[in-house]
Amino acid sequence: MTNNIAAISVEGLRKRYGEVQAVDGVTFEVTEGEFYGILGPNGAGKTTTMELIEGLREPDEGTARLLGVPSWPRDQRLLRRIGVQLQASAFFEKLTAREQIHTFAALYGVSSSRADEMLETVGLTEKADTREDKLSGGQAQRLSIACALVHDPELVFLDEPTTGLDPQARRNLWDLLRGINGAGRTVVLTTHYLDEAEILCDRVAIMDAGRILRVGAPADLVAELGVKNLEDVFLQLTGREYRE
Repeated sequence: MTNNIAAISVEGLRKRYGEVQAVDGVTFEVTEGEFYGILGPNGAGKTTTMELIEGLREPDEGTARLLGVPSWPRDQRLLRRIGVQLQASAFFEKLTAREQIHTFAALYGVSSSRADEMLETVGLTEKADTREDKLSGGQAQRLSIACALVHDPELVFLDEPTTGLDPQARRNLWDLLRGINGAGRTVVLTTHYLDEAEILCDRVAIMDAGRILRVGAPADLVAELGVKNLEDVFLQLTGREYRE
């Protein structure tokens, strides 16, 4: 973390779908330069929380401010300052990796040379002429992250970027994510992998049933509750075992 200025300030977010309270009064802050994790099992409300913060959905209640600007209603000036990698990557059909990222770059008025640099950054130069649907899962995730970073955003959102990847591909992606944060960007990551949160995040918000149960550095939470790991933290907070 670089300082104590809030890159994200969230207060009282709520979102209901029919009888389901997907997000229930979520409040937290992320400081500039922080690698912040939203951690919880599937169905905890992580993705909906991210979509509310990013301005992709309108909250029923509450507010989210990104870099001092409300995220809803959507502000075009803010969109150039944030990068979003969604859980389900949306690529243009039948384009190569190079064509994909050049298209994203053009949407932001970014040069082709910058797009090629991002392909190199994520280790896809040798796959530049490969169609997206022919890439491996890890390569496709790297391309998705490159597209989210091509316009050099200050704040990056990553929604479960390593889901479905094999262990080696996950570790490779961790190195990339560390580099993104090390370059000075604020990174917000949702994950249901506890080891991922412990390795990557400065702080985590442990979430379940639409609520944030506790926030802190992984090691501090473990020490505070006198347990061995984040899985035991979740068990103490909820009274049940963690399920990915």
